[in-house]
Amino acid sequence: MTREQKVSTLIQYLKHENQGYASIPDPIDEGEQRRLLRSLMNVRYPGHASAEYEKLQDELLQEEAEKKGIVTCNDIPVIEQEYPCSEIKNSDRISLWRGDITRLGVDAIVNAANSQLLGCFVPCHGCIDNAIHSAAGIQLRNECAEIMAEQGHEEPIGKAKITKGYNLPAKHVIHTVGPIVGLAVTEKQKEQLKDCYLNCLKVAEKSSLKSIAFCCISTGEFHFPNKLAAEIAVDTVDRFLTETSIERVIFNVFKEQDFNIYKKLFC
Repeated sequence: MTREQKVSTLIQYLKHENQGYASIPDPIDEGEQRRLLRSLMNVRYPGHASAEYEKLQDELLQEEAEKKGIVTCNDIPVIEQEYPCSEIKNSDRISLWRGDITRLGVDAIVNAANSQLLGCFVPCHGCIDNAIHSAAGIQLRNECAEIMAEQGHEEPIGKAKITKGYNLPAKHVIHTVGPIVGLAVTEKQKEQLKDCYLNCLKVAEKSSLKSIAFCCISTGEFHFPNKLAAEIAVDTVDRFLTETSIERVIFNVFKEQDFNIYKKLFC
């Protein structure tokens, strides 16, 4: 089965699963077909899917991951190598990398989640939550739903939960909810952001993980100032690494603005 056939088959399954989408016309353009599939995956509520669907979805997503290119810790230099003048204590275990976090083949990537912990339901939204769930597949939302059902309440700010990575190159995803900033950052929100990083590291350590990649928690949709967020992130991680079994922490950034902020902190 070709890639186009796989995409078309998965679209038809999801449209049949929810008759409210049955009238959506099938795009002719291959790129638009893939966009429709992602949209249908994004809006799908947690629930069992057939083994045939999951098998085909997994094949497609894993093929796409290979095509994008998987990046491992060995491909990314540590701060000690890139910025020899750095005053970071654990510069031999910290890296800065700019790119798509769904390409990282590490033990865990961190997802900046919302309090429902079910991923982003907005079709093809540009947030990292959407990107991670879209690349992992529908199984990730299902596992998150099980966690939340057992918990019985929304995820508090600053805590962390771990799931499998499914079709991501990363073995696991650690989900954390960052603070939402209004007109100005409060001291409480600074502590909450610190807790996000700290609790993700604790979960990783408890799970015997050796490598973890952090996104820029709260700086996007949640409006935490980028420079202050980076300062909190670097300080919290560097302090934690002094006494831990974690071997590598990657600060993953996507925007040039964030890359330059972290670079200045390391130089």
